[in-house]
Amino acid sequence: MIMQSRINKKSINLKAIDIFAGCGGLSLGFQNSGFKIIGAFDNWKPAIQVYKKNFHHPISKYDLSNLNDDYSAFDKFDCDIVIGGPPCQDFSSAGKRNENLGRGNLSITFAKIIAFIKPQWFVMENVERYQISEKRCEVLEIFKENNYGLTETIIKASLCGVPQNRKRYICIGQFNGKDDELLPYINRNLAEKPMSVRDYLGDTLGIEYYYRHPRTYNRRGIFSINEPSPTIRGVNRPIPKTYKLHKADASSSIKEIRPLTTIERSYIQTFPKDFDFDLENQSKTDLEQMIGNAVPVKLGEYVANAITEYIESQTTPQLKPKQLVLNLGEI
Repeated sequence: MIMQSRINKKSINLKAIDIFAGCGGLSLGFQNSGFKIIGAFDNWKPAIQVYKKNFHHPISKYDLSNLNDDYSAFDKFDCDIVIGGPPCQDFSSAGKRNENLGRGNLSITFAKIIAFIKPQWFVMENVERYQISEKRCEVLEIFKENNYGLTETIIKASLCGVPQNRKRYICIGQFNGKDDELLPYINRNLAEKPMSVRDYLGDTLGIEYYYRHPRTYNRRGIFSINEPSPTIRGVNRPIPKTYKLHKADASSSIKEIRPLTTIERSYIQTFPKDFDFDLENQSKTDLEQMIGNAVPVKLGEYVANAITEYIESQTTPQLKPKQLVLNLGEI
């Protein structure tokens, strides 16, 4: 089990804007942690429609690929922190791995927005492979030129309350801060073992095994709920009638094996069951894509909690050893 923070989250109440917000996974995670989201931006209408169903603050349809150095839309928000996950397909192992196709430049756009409005904090999320990209080097240079202390890490979502083998690059910036200062706060509450689907959902799915379409037939396609799910992607395909069992498949039979439903996949992304995906007005293709592209809610919440713990540690007087012993005795 993940250790729970004992911090009074309402004591921080930092104001945040979410750039590249999608349907709201990162927004919801930070909101759950006590941050006040005051605005969001995205350029994909289906995701914006879903976002509006679930949040009271405004979200703007905005072409973030064509700002022409005009950052006034972001500067009007009096925010303490900017969060966002620039589109990752150009870096993803599931994509073409060509960071010069265009969307890779959006992480540079994110950095330029930060440089212009200079919030106290920012959080940038991307795929694991982003750490070896050329764009990362350009982005970090912009951050450092603008006096941000940076904490970079790769987080395993399965150790942060997400029942999924999803690894993500996280960069946390603090204006006039020190590099790597938040690493202890990121690492201190990681679970000792990965969270399985059963750990998170119990037996509510009504299945023991399910199908996730492999990228190649050299990989398995059948998984057990007693392990973390593989990464939820933006596509969800049925099991082919011609599927041949892989030696690593969790089941030795394909009888009654099915893929997870769209909504079940949202649960694996740790969206709550009352999250409104506007099912009547969204195509299945769009829903699968926005769910697969989302930051898992619990991952966002975990990162937000780490920032909160760090801020509290800087504002709360450090206990002397004798005081610490007495306080522990009171627990």
